[in-house]
Amino acid sequence: MAFIQASFFSNVIQKQTSLYAIVPETGRGPFPVFYLLHGLSDDHTIWHRRTRIEEYVAKLPLIVIMPDGYRGWYTDNEEGPAYARYMMEDVIGFTERTFPAIRKRSGRCIGGLSMGGYGALRLGLGFPDQFVSVNSHSGAMGYPHKGGPFHHGDMARVFGKHSRGSEHDPYLLASRIVRKKTSPPKLLIDCGTEDVLIQMNREYTAFLKKIGYAHEYREFPGVHDWPYWDEHIPEALAFHAAALKIGALK
Repeated sequence: MAFIQASFFSNVIQKQTSLYAIVPETGRGPFPVFYLLHGLSDDHTIWHRRTRIEEYVAKLPLIVIMPDGYRGWYTDNEEGPAYARYMMEDVIGFTERTFPAIRKRSGRCIGGLSMGGYGALRLGLGFPDQFVSVNSHSGAMGYPHKGGPFHHGDMARVFGKHSRGSEHDPYLLASRIVRKKTSPPKLLIDCGTEDVLIQMNREYTAFLKKIGYAHEYREFPGVHDWPYWDEHIPEALAFHAAALKIGALK
């Protein structure tokens, strides 16, 4: 696998930004792409620094893109940059212009942890015609659905004062897919049983069951930390590989 650091200009957020990419060096492209999102306090380097992601995908015909999402929650901020548009237009656009990537829904999947777990739901369910599968590790999906007040100072700026039932709300996004009978992305959610966000995850999976959105939900021993995410990212990769219909390289 080739490991690449790329810098490019984002027209949406009007600044230089960066991403890490892992790209197959064998096999015949174009390849499907896994967009892997970081949490609130991190950046595009963290998955590569804190997990064995490069080792885990070494035999997969899969591009992994790890973009910088800043503290924008991967959604169009009420008072600030449009980070959902940035992801969908600039990050995906740059990826598909630069790397041998499949340029259609059947070749795209997305996942992340914590803020990035929410972001994967926000983008994957907000743009269900663009992703075949979505996964969330320890996702912070409950904050926008509660609608505030928010305990992080910048979250009111991101979500606004009335986020429940808005485009920020993953409850609304999932129910809209079911209501409109849109082809749903395959969905995997997991969380550690001692994680501070476990109740959010339990409430969200209960909601998905109630509205009839087929998905997989898993709980494991663990807290909100890198040992947990490093242990369970291989399971997410296997989930996406099945959705993408790819196997290991010979």
